[in-house]
Amino acid sequence: MPTTYCQQRPFSLGLVINPYAGIGGALALKGSDGADIRAQALAQGAIPKANEKTKVALHQLLDYQANIVIKTAAGQMGAQCAESLGFVTEICYTPPHDQTEATDTQAAVDILIEQGVDCILFAGGDGTARNICEQVPDHIPVLGVPAGCKIHSGVYAITPRAAGCVIADMVLGKLVTVRSAEVRDIDESAFREGKVIAKHFGELSVPAQLQYVQSVKMGGKESDELVLADLAAYVDELRDEHDDCSWVIGSGSTIDFMMNEWGMTNTLLGVDVITAQGEMLSDITAPELLEHVQMNPAKLLITLIGGQGHIFGRGNQQLSPEVIRSIGYDNIVIVATKTKLHHLDGRPLICDTSDPQLDAELCGYMEVITGYNDKVLYPVGIEYTAKGKPTA
Repeated sequence: MPTTYCQQRPFSLGLVINPYAGIGGALALKGSDGADIRAQALAQGAIPKANEKTKVALHQLLDYQANIVIKTAAGQMGAQCAESLGFVTEICYTPPHDQTEATDTQAAVDILIEQGVDCILFAGGDGTARNICEQVPDHIPVLGVPAGCKIHSGVYAITPRAAGCVIADMVLGKLVTVRSAEVRDIDESAFREGKVIAKHFGELSVPAQLQYVQSVKMGGKESDELVLADLAAYVDELRDEHDDCSWVIGSGSTIDFMMNEWGMTNTLLGVDVITAQGEMLSDITAPELLEHVQMNPAKLLITLIGGQGHIFGRGNQQLSPEVIRSIGYDNIVIVATKTKLHHLDGRPLICDTSDPQLDAELCGYMEVITGYNDKVLYPVGIEYTAKGKPTA
């Protein structure tokens, strides 16, 4: 039997820089929204600083360059900055004009989303955050490098250096909390008249450096039973929110505890389904499951199986590649305690679905629910043989 190890693809970092962010600040122009304001600032000798601030963030990642691919837009929208520091850089978008607009930010972000980046790092102010918020779905983490005149949104790191430190934690596979942060922007015209009118424009999922303080602790450690009860309560609320879906329930002791909390009997080493009508389909087979999820919208609830961190391929073979694809990536709900994740010692979660292409598609970072309204980002890898080829 060949020995195995876990190998991840390089961390895919989407980078978008608003080159003119903050350009009007030093000249008391109260922002940089609008081509006329940018032109006025440049005419008065304003020096764009967004790229320099982004360099400060990326400097925190220099030691990990071999594990990072930066996908970005051409020129001052990202490529120039990333390439100057020696990062492997893929240009995904080229703006049609020298002076970029909000539409360029949005077009670049759309392509980064299509390319499946693990996280989007952007430099700008509240206007840039607002543009990005209109494009990015909830499951993609986004973090801002503060570079604008207006920083009222909660999606920014405290400093450019802090932004780089958070991304470094993600690259290193540390537990990184994901929180929902508000995007706010003010009316610049009113601001120039001395009026601060801030509006809520939406929310983004933001990675934050994890402070490992569990809300329920005992003796300095997680009390597993209480944490599991928190998990059960939180996922039960999710079930109520998505009561039009069937819930496919994976195997494992964590899931077993949660099902018991809900007053249901779980197949410990099998897969069950709770239909939208509340019917329980116990120990369902792969063909039966595929037929069900092809006919009904579904969420998939799974946890780590075994000490190596398998989420697919151990104890849940009923979750065939066809079933997983039918359910959809965005409908996979992973639960685990932080204690269990720490026991992996930084190793990624493993997908071993017997479909190498699907395993590769699932690689990257996924949200893991670790408590009541508490989530972390955790890397997902592939099981490989000693020769570096996927196992069958």
